[in-house]
Amino acid sequence: MDRKKIDRINELARKSKTAEGLTAEERLEQADLRREYIDSVVGNLKSQLDHIYIMDEKGHKQKLKKRKER
Repeated sequence: MDRKKIDRINELARKSKTAEGLTAEERLEQADLRREYIDSVVGNLKSQLDHIYIMDEKGHKQKLKKRKER
């Protein structure tokens, strides 16, 4: 996510706290930008986790396994 979008998220957050508030269009834009930001963070985290290896007692590297669903 680029800096312009993060700045816009912050701008909308500040405006929402004022007496003026956000218009319906700005609320939709805010929701879309927040969703994009969250998806970006989750994607980056998944990418990092996909590249993690665990060393066992014998020094062998094993790929980090996905956690089973409950």
